[in-house]
Amino acid sequence: MEYLLIIFGVLFIGTILFITLHPTFGGSPSKEERERFRHFDHYKNGGFVNPNPTDMKMGVSTILSMMKDSITGKKDRSPTAPIPISFDWKKIHSVEDSLTWFGHSTMLLTIDKKKILIDPMFGPSPSPVSFVGSKRYSEDLLYVIEKLPQIDSVLITHDHYDHLDYPSIIRLKDKVGHFFVPLGVAAHLIKWGIKKERITECNWWDEVKWEGLTIASVPSQHFSGRGLFNRNSTLWNGWVILGENQRIYTSGDGGYGPHFKQIGEKYGPFDLTLMEGGQYDKRWSAIHMLPEESVQAHLDVRGNNMMLIHWGAFTLAYHSWTDPVDRAITAAEQKKVNLIAPNIGETIVLDGRFPEPSSWWKAPSTNNSIEIESSTPL
Repeated sequence: MEYLLIIFGVLFIGTILFITLHPTFGGSPSKEERERFRHFDHYKNGGFVNPNPTDMKMGVSTILSMMKDSITGKKDRSPTAPIPISFDWKKIHSVEDSLTWFGHSTMLLTIDKKKILIDPMFGPSPSPVSFVGSKRYSEDLLYVIEKLPQIDSVLITHDHYDHLDYPSIIRLKDKVGHFFVPLGVAAHLIKWGIKKERITECNWWDEVKWEGLTIASVPSQHFSGRGLFNRNSTLWNGWVILGENQRIYTSGDGGYGPHFKQIGEKYGPFDLTLMEGGQYDKRWSAIHMLPEESVQAHLDVRGNNMMLIHWGAFTLAYHSWTDPVDRAITAAEQKKVNLIAPNIGETIVLDGRFPEPSSWWKAPSTNNSIEIESSTPL
């Protein structure tokens, strides 16, 4: 018994030291920053809160049901073979308005000749360590960063591992001009070697004029935290990007709520909405929308065209990996919403002529590697 206590103690201390010292966990807002946050209505008892009461507590029965589902859940929670991905590098390097999706919530926008990367997660696993947690449906995409053009700005919606990836930021930091992040998230980037003057922190409803574009931080209904002791120490948000010819909205993660109509009233209509709609479950419905709610949120913000995000790369919930897009397409048809569903790696030109969904996720995948199509010298 004594030896077990010693082993447990060593493991506990080792875990605390790892969380404290390893850079992947990021930094923490300073005392001065926390004092400034204290004056905001959505900051209470040392942490940020949602505009509407959001219960995220899980009792013993909920935890046990999740453990059961992790063992007996659907067998199709991930693809049976790696997803093949191809890129049109000529389009990616072009200055024409476009969108390239890398799976989950990571995408590259070209708007008014500016390259804007949202929630860059190219790593193999949304976890502090790559050997623990869900694995990417395709091969590791970190090498893609070297092939990307110079990035004018990166937009982060919150600090969870599937949106703010330490290995990705380390590889990106020298080819990015500026970072836009919610309140408190700068502490992570600064710890990873990015200078403070290259970072703009935004509260909800903050609006920034940047390089001819308008970038606005808008509310979402979610939570934050990268370690055991910093839950909700940083803010979460969605982003509005307004250019000369494009009005884009990305929701970030979050549950359905009245904030969508508020966003629509202030900034709508949008040419394209990028709506979170994967990794859902009735046990955490307050912080992740069902696909049907995503379609309704698109209507609330007054979107013209919609793309479902937060799926296609990792298994973080207990539904089939294709459920999100299948359900979203059904709901979109019922509500007469034009929904697009590009292949992972596909670049769509934002000229108002969006392709019909190809249902690529239903095709059997036999290719175990990623195809790289380079149409232009890199």
